[in-house]
Amino acid sequence: MSDPRIIVALDFPDPAQALALAARLDSRLCRVKVGKELFTLAGPQLIEKLMALGFQVFLDLKYHDIPNTVAAACRAASGLGVWMINVHALGGRKMMLAARQALDGRATKLVAVTLLTSLRHNDLDEIGIHEAPEVVVRRLAALAQQCGLDGVVCSALEAAQLRALLGSGFLLVTPGIRTAADSLDDQARVATPSAAIANGVDYLVIGRPITQSPDPLNALERLSHEVACVSER
Repeated sequence: MSDPRIIVALDFPDPAQALALAARLDSRLCRVKVGKELFTLAGPQLIEKLMALGFQVFLDLKYHDIPNTVAAACRAASGLGVWMINVHALGGRKMMLAARQALDGRATKLVAVTLLTSLRHNDLDEIGIHEAPEVVVRRLAALAQQCGLDGVVCSALEAAQLRALLGSGFLLVTPGIRTAADSLDDQARVATPSAAIANGVDYLVIGRPITQSPDPLNALERLSHEVACVSER
């Protein structure tokens, strides 16, 4: 099976919209991401429908709770047959180890969120973290690797340093991908697809450039070509 590097973010307030968009895409070129709003609205039934369309699903629920609760949630999510799930690295070593152990022997990939791409330096100051975002991300990513996770969700701006620090086998999943013509909206630490791939990112989470395009499949095909060209350099 091919390994598409684009993950389309189905960030819709209506499950019917998400399924309609997915039906216009090509599962050979992308995976799809389902986040908190959509999963709360539609539940596991939506995951089943997306998989029936041929898509592998990244269930983006960012688990963050006591270790036993997170382990049980990860086990339940894996039982849905999803390709990837995530936890918050700020939950700490015990929580991440419990999540990892809950997935032992299962195919579901487990990654950790380091810092949300909406956070700036002053946002961290307000919650008592008096370090630059990239310093915090490096520390949390290293901890996730020590706990046996498959990778982290991070900004493309931090990817080059993380790749050098953590090696080639550790997955880097990057949201906040925008083309040069896109607005930033509520994201602060963003990058273009080409820049992200050049920085060592494995998977790109792309929403608006595809989902808000008049022709989503054409947008996906163009972005897939761009990613492939950079990957071959």
